[in-house]
Formats: sequence, C-alpha cells, structure tokens
Amino acid sequence: MSPVAIELTDINKYFGNVCANKDVSLKVESGTIHGIIGENGAGKSTLMSILYGFYQADSGAIAVQEKSTRFAVLHDAIDAGIGMVHQHFMLVDTFTVLENVVLGTETGFSLQQSMQKTERELQRLEKDYHLEVDINAVINTLPVGLQQRVEILKALYRGADILVLDEPTGVLTPQEADHLFRILNELREQGKTVILITHKLREIMAITDNVSVMRQGEMVAHRKTSETDREELAELMVGRKVLMQVDKAPAKPGSPMLTVKHLDYIDDFGVPRVKDVSFEVHCGEIVGIAGVSGNGQSELMEVITGIKPFQKGQIQISGQTITSTVRADAATMRRFGMAHVPEDRQRSGLVTSFSANENIILGYHKNPSYNNFIEMDRESIIQSCKKQMDHFDVRPNNPLLRTSLFSGGNQQKLVVARELERDPAFIGGRSTNTWG
Repeated sequence: MSPVAIELTDINKYFGNVCANKDVSLKVESGTIHGIIGENGAGKSTLMSILYGFYQADSGAIAVQEKSTRFAVLHDAIDAGIGMVHQHFMLVDTFTVLENVVLGTETGFSLQQSMQKTERELQRLEKDYHLEVDINAVINTLPVGLQQRVEILKALYRGADILVLDEPTGVLTPQEADHLFRILNELREQGKTVILITHKLREIMAITDNVSVMRQGEMVAHRKTSETDREELAELMVGRKVLMQVDKAPAKPGSPMLTVKHLDYIDDFGVPRVKDVSFEVHCGEIVGIAGVSGNGQSELMEVITGIKPFQKGQIQISGQTITSTVRADAATMRRFGMAHVPEDRQRSGLVTSFSANENIILGYHKNPSYNNFIEMDRESIIQSCKKQMDHFDVRPNNPLLRTSLFSGGNQQKLVVARELERDPAFIGGRSTNTWG
C-alpha cells in the first residue's frame, strides 16, 4: 500500500441543526486519484472545505502525510501542501493570469520582482504539467477550460502536493473535460495526489484509482475503482437499485411555441454576438443549440428571455411578437410563459446571502399569493418554499437557511424549483454548451 497522503477520522460538521458531515472517515493514498461521489447535498464539498481550512470541523481529526494537524485558516492548509480548485473559480476577472497567480504571494522589495519570479515559475509549471495558457491574458477573456487551468496553476505555484477538485467538469465541454483528465494523469505521474469530487460515474470509472461514496452526510463505502462498476456505485449513492436506462416514448411535437427570426445582437462594445439566428421550438419538444463556449449561446439566451435588448429580427412567443422597437423585459417574458434557468446560479440565479424562501420568489414576488393588503405574507412564502423544496428534493428542507449554505447542486435545485413550479409554457436554460 502507498503512504497515506490524507486521513480524516470521524469528522462531524453542523450548520445550525443541519448535519452536513456525520462521523466521516477517509484515507487517500499518495500518488493516486481518489474520487468522492454522492448525490447533491451528500456532504462532499463540505468535507473537502474542512480539509482545505475553509470550514472547521466540530469534531474529528485530520492527518496530512501521516502527521496530525488542524487547519484554523486557509493558509494552514496551503502551507501543508493542499490546493483546491473550487466549483466556482476564485479568480479576479479583470486581472491577468499572472496577476491572479501572484496575488497573495508577493515577496521581495517590489511587486515587479514578484511578477518576474512568478512568470519564471509559471513557465516551468506549464511545461512540466502541460498547462499552457497565455499568462498576460485577462481572465474574463478566457474560456472556462483555461480559467480552470489557471486555478490549477495557482495551486501548484503555492506548492500543492495534494490537489482537490470540486465538480471540475460541471462547466466544461466534453473535449475540455478530456483534456483535464490528461492533465490529472500527468499530475499523478509526477507524484501528485488528486481528490476528485463529482457525481458523474463516467468520470469516476475513467480516471480514478479509488472511490469513496457519501450519502446524506455519511461515508457509506470505499472501493478500488477496478473492482466496482457504475451500477454498484449508483446503488451506493442513493441507497437503492437504480435504472441506468430510462424508456421514453417518442416525442410528439405540437404547434410552434417559440419562433425566432433573423435575430441580431451586438454587445455594449460593438461586437456582434448573435448574427441572423432563426429557429422554432414546438410544444412538447426539446431543442438544443450546441457550440464551443463563447460563440453566442449565452447572449442568445439572455436576448430570448428579455434580459438584453436586440437590434434586429423578432421573437414570437405565446401569440406575442417582440421586435427591436416593441421590446419585452424579463418580467414581461415571464408573463408570456417564459421561465429561465441561468448558466451561473450564483451570479444570475440566486442572491446567496438571502434565505431559501427569499430566493424562491425572486422575479415572482408580486404574485398575489405572496402578498396581503399591506405587506408580503411571510408565512405564505415560507410554506410555499417548503412545499417546493419537498417537491424538488432540495436538501436540507429548511426555507430559513441562508442559500450560501446549500451545496451547489441544491442551489441549482432551488432555481429549477422556482422556475418550474409555475408550469411555464417554455423554459430556457444554459449549460456548458447547449440550452433547451
């Protein structure tokens, strides 16, 4: 057996009355890729946030490289050789790659000295680990796949021997995900230890050496990846047999629900983002629009849902026609039956400092059922939220809990619950490279 890089013993973590981790124990061997899987809200990200010093465990023990330790702050974990690539990147959008990497590690008599030192080290890391990226590029001009490389470079620059990746392929195209796997294999060959948090069984079977399964805050199984399969792991994740294939009846499209004709959109910098786009979506039909990230899918979705105005063409929905002169904002589009699940739940879908019940009414707060004659009916809102959370299996089912304390997957469920609960005529959503 290889030396143990990480050992967690009987970790417990509560958020109020909510138990996120219960007596969780885990061993990760050095020089391996170790997967941690579980449903949304299973406690995976919380456990790794404890390992990284972002949270402190209420009880339990942590050992790194077989030495008992305790992380009071993030820098303690970084000093111990642990790096983390978060599900939502921790980058300054308006800084360059080089500026993001050097941020917080400045040394010497001048910033210029730090920048020169960092540039030399980045060139070495890029060559050693095949993490090529333009270090002078501004972050918000890079596709998400390259932004993720910057996060990995940041961790390696700070001396990480143990790298934790939280749902790393959630924002990547399949091609970008495959390239990430090649990078992870390279890291393993160079002796690094990788912990991969995911709920995608394909990734677990493709890349990991060992896998641990969490369910409802508890660690329920450990397996060598070569000695298990997708069916067993799926059953361990949910606690019952899982059908890996679903029989579906053929689609029976009806009349057109949404018609887009010759749509043009030019952004605030004068750059054409959508050019002469036309298509139809019929009742009972799912339409996907695919393309490499940055080719106008996000802008198209924002135009269709009324978030951004367009310069040419028309949109027809529910018998209504919208043009560049007869505009409809997002609130109007909702009245026409349009629901919207944005690509970035934290920036566009939720206010994470709000409670779940406050988020569940965003955009629908004028609904009469949420208001009485003088003010908003708080009890009605809470009860509606509790019902929606139960219907869409949002965990924990606590309408008063601050949204930032939910896992990423359960934050997404809150957005989906809000948009689908009202039985919209049309729903648009943006994922990595499609919407439908």
